[in-house]
Amino acid sequence: MAIAQPDFTIGIEEEYLLVDRDSLALSPAPTELMERCGAALEGQFSPEFLDCQVEIGTRVCADVAEARDDLRHLRSTVARIAADYNLAPIAASCHPFADWRQQHHTDRDRYNSLRQDLAGVVRRMLICGMHVHVGIDAPDQRIDLMNQLAYFLPHLLALSCSSPYWQGEDTGLSSYRLTVFDNLPRTGLPPRLESWGSFERSVAALTELGVIEDASKIWWDLRPSSRFPTIEARICDGSPRVETTLTLAALVQSLTRMLWRLSLKNQRWRIYDTFLVDENRWRAQRYGLSQGLINFGAHEIVPPDMLADELVALVAEDAAALDALAEVENTRAIVATGNSASLQRGVYARARELGRDHDAAMRAVVAHLIDEFHADL
Repeated sequence: MAIAQPDFTIGIEEEYLLVDRDSLALSPAPTELMERCGAALEGQFSPEFLDCQVEIGTRVCADVAEARDDLRHLRSTVARIAADYNLAPIAASCHPFADWRQQHHTDRDRYNSLRQDLAGVVRRMLICGMHVHVGIDAPDQRIDLMNQLAYFLPHLLALSCSSPYWQGEDTGLSSYRLTVFDNLPRTGLPPRLESWGSFERSVAALTELGVIEDASKIWWDLRPSSRFPTIEARICDGSPRVETTLTLAALVQSLTRMLWRLSLKNQRWRIYDTFLVDENRWRAQRYGLSQGLINFGAHEIVPPDMLADELVALVAEDAAALDALAEVENTRAIVATGNSASLQRGVYARARELGRDHDAAMRAVVAHLIDEFHADL
């Protein structure tokens, strides 16, 4: 019996921070801005936990070209309306110099409940992420592919890192966002799941006790979506540039198809112990693209340029079938120029070389992030 080919549709969710164009500090979103964006984007826009955050989501897209058109429209609309209030969105995972103690959460039942349930842990959640959904109709197939796809989560993180700064200090990490997010329960790498049925039973064990209301409160780096028939990759930092977001989405989509294609030959990707994959996750969080990741099969650390070449070669056939080869090949350009974390550090270093003090150099980084947001629109 032939194995039905999934649609491999994609959807992208992004969270943005709003900054004042003059001070470059975070600013709460005016109610009128939220209402105008909500009306203009017809269900594709919503508030987030903090009142300086907003979230957008593309429609279900057949391919990355369709996702590009929708994402540009969403970003452009938010930027245009925000400009009317002297605000600008940025798509980095942390604002370089904001203080979380000075932020306020959105006054809605969902967020009031989160603040109460998660206490001090959630108050530091001044972070933004990017999620990629890939359409897989069959639930058990979703679980099987998810178990294999988890190996590649550190690769996606390394490419996306955009949060080196926290409260005006260089943390030494490429993704400080994960340091904050991992303090929440039900986060991190997903466990190896036996089947869709076993996943549902585990969720039921918590929902029936009232510990969580539904599977949307499971915040693993990769999960079966609670709302859609998709695999949802949640590992990535927010990407300042549209084209980086699209490359990451194309990689998730192409990797998923590659793993499905292996199943046609009765093959599968080797599933490594979570302990080992988590070491690569840490390397990506700490070093981004500067130190490479471990190839456990070859027992060696592979440098970033070689990793990019191997990753592109691995999924080239699938990317071509999905009309996403150009986006996947952009992986090499990201490695060559550096991820956002390294670019932000470069902006800071150049500002200091020009004689600017620390605070002015931090503002230069935010100005860079605003430019990056608008670059591909």
